Amino acid sequence: MGPDNEVIERSARQPAVFATLYDRHATSVFRYAAQRLGDHAADDVMSETFLVAFERRTAYDLTVIDARPWLLGIATRLMRKHARVEAVAWRGMSAELAAQIAPDFIELASARIDAQRLTSGLAKALRRLPEIDRDTLLLYAWGNLDYASIATAMQVPVGTVRSRLNRARRRLRRAAGIETHEQETDHGRADAAPQHA
Repeated sequence: MGPDNEVIERSARQPAVFATLYDRHATSVFRYAAQRLGDHAADDVMSETFLVAFERRTAYDLTVIDARPWLLGIATRLMRKHARVEAVAWRGMSAELAAQIAPDFIELASARIDAQRLTSGLAKALRRLPEIDRDTLLLYAWGNLDYASIATAMQVPVGTVRSRLNRARRRLRRAAGIETHEQETDHGRADAAPQHA
């Protein structure tokens, strides 16, 4: 079977072919949703993501080879419906999860107690981020998408992604007690650039 865009194109004529997309990306979608909502809710989000994707497959931009940003964008929008579940998950966020978002902040802590206090502050700052900034940050950190792929997933320009990530980073740095006066640089993932036909 060919790349994602060819699978989606073929599925318009042969709907059963769409299962290939599920086989390729279900684990990624589930993992991303589970990190945000927990395993139980992630199952629902993953299933619904592929249902929505199947229903909207004729609107897919066939010049984009990799469908993962599109699928994670759908999952992100669906997770907004699960906002109450996510709020509970954020309150119970562990130090390990916060460290995944900002390991450089944890490394700066000189003692374990400082790291715990720092993690608690970061978790609180993450909960307080505007939803669109948090979604953007989590697509970057947990979805492992580059800036262009996040823009595709969220249906916004790349400049908007940069602004949202910079704003989120500034707030997290403030919560960590790190003051930086330097201009943000492009932290986009060059190793995961989207592929276009």
